[in-house]
Amino acid sequence: MELMSKSLNKIIRWGIIGCGSVSHRFMQGLQEIPDAQMAATWSRSPESVKSFVDKYGGKTCSNIDELLASDIDAIYIATLPDSHAFYSIAALKAGKHVLCEKPASINLINLEEVLKVAKEQNLLFMEGMKPPFYPLYRKIKEHLLTDPIGEIGYLRAGSSVTDIKEGHPSLSHELAGGSIMAIGIYEAFLAVDWLGDTKQVQAMGRLGSTAVDMFSIFQTEHEGGYGQFYTGFDLHGKGDALICGTLGNITIHKNWWNPALATIDYRDGRIVELDIPFAAGGFNYEIEHFCQLINNNILESPVINHDMSRQMIAMLDKVRAHVGLRFNGE
Repeated sequence: MELMSKSLNKIIRWGIIGCGSVSHRFMQGLQEIPDAQMAATWSRSPESVKSFVDKYGGKTCSNIDELLASDIDAIYIATLPDSHAFYSIAALKAGKHVLCEKPASINLINLEEVLKVAKEQNLLFMEGMKPPFYPLYRKIKEHLLTDPIGEIGYLRAGSSVTDIKEGHPSLSHELAGGSIMAIGIYEAFLAVDWLGDTKQVQAMGRLGSTAVDMFSIFQTEHEGGYGQFYTGFDLHGKGDALICGTLGNITIHKNWWNPALATIDYRDGRIVELDIPFAAGGFNYEIEHFCQLINNNILESPVINHDMSRQMIAMLDKVRAHVGLRFNGE
């Protein structure tokens, strides 16, 4: 994962689309990266742009065209899933590298359109998926190289939260909300990362009053084994993950997608505890990786590569089909 720069790193000037809570967490991380600088911001809410720029600096843009014409190298897209593909394509066509929040699109068809433009424009596109860049997650992978848990064949993870307030965008069908899109994308990453290519998916779930899923469960078969997952907005779930091998298992304690604590339980009775806190909210590790890719002229992340993004959204497409959740235009 470590990348060595060919020369002194240039400062990557960032533009941001969307000024919601995730953008503020992104800025908490970006401010920790010497090779990154906030340059310009646009949102559909002028008030939120002004407040954002007052806090973090950079230029206030009155429309998307002004942002894309700005002196920036990369765009971070922090809007809701319904607009991810649209803004990604616009930014790529404007000559900007793109880091897009997950899920990168509402379905595989739209993702393929984004990846086609990225290839044509010879630009870096990466789906924003934080967990693999955290020190704890990387330490687990490093530890297993010398002290493995054997052949991994089963994975279980899930999260369900009950603090989503009425009117929240995650409850909006028009904005491609629902727990599958908001939470399930993390679980899809975990499955593909540990178990490989997906062979089949089974799922069930229930829709709420706003026509998005309020609770869903799905199980998957992969080249390397099986996964079981749950997502939800109306039950209080645990938020941990279990990875099982022939010689032991790993528990990544809650919240596993912001990992700081893990327990490795070996068949021979040994217990290994890994306690590695993260800094600056966690976005800093992902941003640093993205900036290194640009500085090394690498157009596809070796960690969150395009095929992984395809696998993740294809899995969610199948889960939604089972649950009966379709979005506008599908």
